[in-house]
Amino acid sequence: MKRAIFLLIALIGVLFLTACGGPAEEPLPTETPAEVTATPPPIEEEDESEPLRVIATIFPQFDFVRQIAGDRVELSMLISPGAESHAFEPTPRDMIAINEAALFIYVGGHGDTWVESILDSLDNQDIRRVALIDLVDTVEVEEYHDHDGHDHGHDHSHSHDHGHSHSHDHGHSHSHDHDHDDEDHHHSHDHDEDQDHHHHDHDHDHAHLDEHVWTSPQNAILIVEALTETLSELDPVNAGFFRENAARYIEELEALDQAFAEVVAQGVRHTVVFGDRFPFRYLVDAYGLAHHAAFTGCSAETQASPATIARLIELVEREEIPVVFYIEFSTLTIANVIAEATGARLLEFHSTHNVSAAEFQAGVTYVDLMRRNVEHLREALS
Repeated sequence: MKRAIFLLIALIGVLFLTACGGPAEEPLPTETPAEVTATPPPIEEEDESEPLRVIATIFPQFDFVRQIAGDRVELSMLISPGAESHAFEPTPRDMIAINEAALFIYVGGHGDTWVESILDSLDNQDIRRVALIDLVDTVEVEEYHDHDGHDHGHDHSHSHDHGHSHSHDHGHSHSHDHDHDDEDHHHSHDHDEDQDHHHHDHDHDHAHLDEHVWTSPQNAILIVEALTETLSELDPVNAGFFRENAARYIEELEALDQAFAEVVAQGVRHTVVFGDRFPFRYLVDAYGLAHHAAFTGCSAETQASPATIARLIELVEREEIPVVFYIEFSTLTIANVIAEATGARLLEFHSTHNVSAAEFQAGVTYVDLMRRNVEHLREALS
């Protein structure tokens, strides 16, 4: 009897322990929790393996880094696709993202007056800052004057030499003249490498510099080369990968440069007309084109004077210019008036300053947009 009672007590104990262990079909985990492993992975190694965080303010430098670094960096574009960058103000979320970045790439100049004060206010003072206008030779924003007081002349006498060598000579001349019959004066623009450039002091007030430096493929090459070196310094482990990608990409940019040069060389005219803003000073200077526009590249104006419109219409008719250009996200108000009055065709010339949300999602690139510009320029010069 005593033996039976003892066995019963023992059986009850076994059943109790089984019940505390949970259902039999749910086995206990076989993996040891990470926090109690004998050799936990060092936190320092995990941090070091994280990709470099890079923020680009607008599309051109975003795409340049994308082509150089691919998925080896954590890349983001600060200004949303389709947004107007000239009126941009960072949100608190933007501030947090910037503070966590290792590299911040912006344009500099008039449109980025907010950058330095914002970066100086952050906790993270180790962020590498790169301004595009510091990577190439710059020119000052030109003014346009008509007889009502708006300037349509081209003062190309102010340039800022950063000591960058432009070795991408495809045999096209960089010497060109702008003949303005309506203004009865003549400008000769000599773009030889021996041109007398004023040295640009990086502490100089950038407010009057034309910031659209990326619109010239020749400048794009210099920018890509500089960004590649910066990325390689910050992430030496992937430096070889960056440089290989950059070399391939620069070949694409050189082909783009050659395509523009050939179109200009084959053209029957060398004048372009924009019924819009004009952010292409660096591009037309590179290929020896004369240009006429309603506004400067960063102008806040949306309505041109009657004299400006009349002058552009007269020019298109007199020189039988077949195409009037407008830029991306344009209202086309002025361009439509000129086209209707002259019969000229309207075509977009994309500055790549920003892209639409649909284009961004589709993965459009700087080279894609500039190749389209090559074909539109071909029509304009035919």
